[in-house]
Amino acid sequence: MSAYMFSPCPDLSTGERNFATWENEFSDAEIASIRKLGDELAKDDANVDDGAVIEKIRKSKTGWLPQTNETSWLYDKLAYVGRQLNGQFWDFDLYGFVEDFQYTVYLSGGDHYTWHMDKGNLSAAPRKLTLVIQLSDPEEYTGGDLELMISGTAIVTAEKKKGIIYAFPSWLMHRVTPVTGGTRKSLVVWIAGPKFK
Repeated sequence: MSAYMFSPCPDLSTGERNFATWENEFSDAEIASIRKLGDELAKDDANVDDGAVIEKIRKSKTGWLPQTNETSWLYDKLAYVGRQLNGQFWDFDLYGFVEDFQYTVYLSGGDHYTWHMDKGNLSAAPRKLTLVIQLSDPEEYTGGDLELMISGTAIVTAEKKKGIIYAFPSWLMHRVTPVTGGTRKSLVVWIAGPKFK
């Protein structure tokens, strides 16, 4: 993956939040295009724990969307959204995208991802901000809720509206509950920056 570098985020600060949402960035045709690209790539079981598949932690299919001529529009749109939300709610020092976008498919029969955080030491530029884009209509599946742990007792269930983008600091604990029917599709994007000091 080559890096997609950001311009400095605009200072739009209105106060820090645990998470934020962004709507109406993608048309139905654009979402269909993302799904078509992702469905061609999502063939492998998601890996956790140094590449091992541990189904009690995570069960899903993943594919990786690199920055290419075919996906540059998607990278541009999500760079804009990420910069705007970061400038408004967090003001993190960000570099940009240093990992390909993760397309994830959760199938019926219990595909899920238990509580976890995305922040880690996977690269020299750690993940600071996570974006999750909902690509399925709510009617396409049951279960499969994205849940955000705001505190030890406060859990927020993300809206399932197709096209909605949830943004949150990559250290925030979150999960996807088991899918009990249908198929849930999403795109997960991490925005990296220098280590916190």
